[in-house]
Amino acid sequence: MSETVIQIEGISKQYRLGKVGTGSLAHDINRAWYKLRGKDDPYLKISEENARDQKGSSNYVWALRDITFDVKHGEVLGIIGRNGAGKSTLLKILSRTTTPTLGEIKIKGRVASLLEVGTGFHPELTGRENVYLNGAILGMTKKEISRKFDEIVHFAGIERYIDTPVKRYSSGMYVRLAFGVAAHLEPEILIVDEVLAVGDADFQNKALGKMKDVSSKEGRTVLFVSHNMSAVRNLCTRAIFLGNGLVKGEGAPEDVINKYLLENASYNLDQYFPDPETAPGNAKVKFRSMRVIPQLTSADEAMSVKTPIKIEFEFYNYMGTSPVNLSLHLCTLSDDVVFNAISPVHEIENGLHRGVLEIPGDFLNDGGYYVNVLIVHNASQVIYNYSKAVTFMVEDKREFTNWHKKWVGIVRPQFPFLLEKIEK
Repeated sequence: MSETVIQIEGISKQYRLGKVGTGSLAHDINRAWYKLRGKDDPYLKISEENARDQKGSSNYVWALRDITFDVKHGEVLGIIGRNGAGKSTLLKILSRTTTPTLGEIKIKGRVASLLEVGTGFHPELTGRENVYLNGAILGMTKKEISRKFDEIVHFAGIERYIDTPVKRYSSGMYVRLAFGVAAHLEPEILIVDEVLAVGDADFQNKALGKMKDVSSKEGRTVLFVSHNMSAVRNLCTRAIFLGNGLVKGEGAPEDVINKYLLENASYNLDQYFPDPETAPGNAKVKFRSMRVIPQLTSADEAMSVKTPIKIEFEFYNYMGTSPVNLSLHLCTLSDDVVFNAISPVHEIENGLHRGVLEIPGDFLNDGGYYVNVLIVHNASQVIYNYSKAVTFMVEDKREFTNWHKKWVGIVRPQFPFLLEKIEK
């Protein structure tokens, strides 16, 4: 059984909005005295949940509230959630750049963190000097750092600028060198925030590959915060979903990502635009309506994987007689394209037109989806792309099965599948 390297028990972090301090020197000293003796803050106030879209009456807010989980040796833990959910606060506590208001953390091993652009680097020092400085902070000898130095510089791709003060680096150069240092100087635990988004696509792929190697080949532990669900799905062995400072989901990355996406999606099965002036479109075409119509057998039935679905939309053509075809993209909420359906080219006149696409039952997997509709001139030039026109959710419906996890794959079609005996 894998060894626990991070143990988090009941972590909470409270911030006071506005001015900092208790309001008097005597209270500040008394607070420090209580903290020194390991007691709770005597001035700790009852505060509100960290809901950024709601106006509160309290001057105190919980950025994190009662967070408890363990991380095993060699595990890659993805942490996801909306902006303001508490992800960065949690990583700062784990990196010991801030302290929790309540709770306890136990960490076994050296920790290297990449939280923000510029964190851990001295701007007046050169790239070379900062590499050695960071290695020394991690407890490595100069000989150990020198052995890794060329590998770090090559990974960062800044050989020409390594003896230039880092204050002259671009944000991308900064991040490449910082990640190279954090990943190559052999910490037992690597903590990476969304800072990788600063780098270009090539560097992001290289960094994700390195994190995978660090975990699978070198046996180190990685904590990874990202809004890139594809990266979390491919890299992480487990995921946690934070919302308003609370743990709202924990488990397999696919399950946690689906829970996060479904909770943050706003479903709209029916759009109608009575006024063409404000309707989606342009001078050539305008949409009047967009609908997802589940073919349900009863009013109280939910739309499930077995439900046939019609996607129907109406649009005005203002171009005169033109060769037009329709293209419909069905996508998951994590932006994976399920299919692109294309209609034949038709000569259409001015006026109102309708497009209808039918999706059979027992085809889509459970989860959330959105629809893009494109009106195309002669199968070659997009006239208008109505992006995320409607969103909908398909629920699971299982009968006579012992499998209770999500079915793998974007779709789950029921093809004829024969099992027969051919020999005694």
